[in-house]
Amino acid sequence: MAKILIHVCCANCLLYPLRLLEKEFDEVYAYWFNPNIHPYQEYVKRLEAMKRLQELKGLKVIYNDEYDVAEFVRNVAFREGKRCEICYYLRLSRCASVAKRGNFDFFTTTLLYSKHQKHAAIIEIAEAVAKEKGVPFYYADFREGWRDGIEESLQLKLYRQQYCGCIYSEQERFLKGRS
Repeated sequence: MAKILIHVCCANCLLYPLRLLEKEFDEVYAYWFNPNIHPYQEYVKRLEAMKRLQELKGLKVIYNDEYDVAEFVRNVAFREGKRCEICYYLRLSRCASVAKRGNFDFFTTTLLYSKHQKHAAIIEIAEAVAKEKGVPFYYADFREGWRDGIEESLQLKLYRQQYCGCIYSEQERFLKGRS
């Protein structure tokens, strides 16, 4: 009986991967851990959407409801060009640790669903974390279901964010196109 823990960046990005994982695994647990999201109101909206999805789908969710954006910024300061990789490592490392403690057979992440994330970097970091933590990483290219996930999230009327979540991506969103 195989069980997997999937790190969830947001409820919307879980929809399509969940469908696939439920076909592949006997037990699927979601792991909410996103200390990078800014501002706090955005974090709360995403957390509420996750809780709503949990109710709608009857999901098993482990919440690590730590909001420590200051720690995230300290880790990224003066290395902003590597901010995504630092963020991926932080979240995937924590997910793999929880998977190890919970005797999960695999861990994975919804970050592999987004067409806006650095797919190759996520895989590389996840594989390194798997070796470091001693729990296998399950890879699937969830991007193929990008449109399906969007359509389902609209049908469910889930909150849909407009940027990855960190203060840097928020700035890029609002300054896009400015010279």
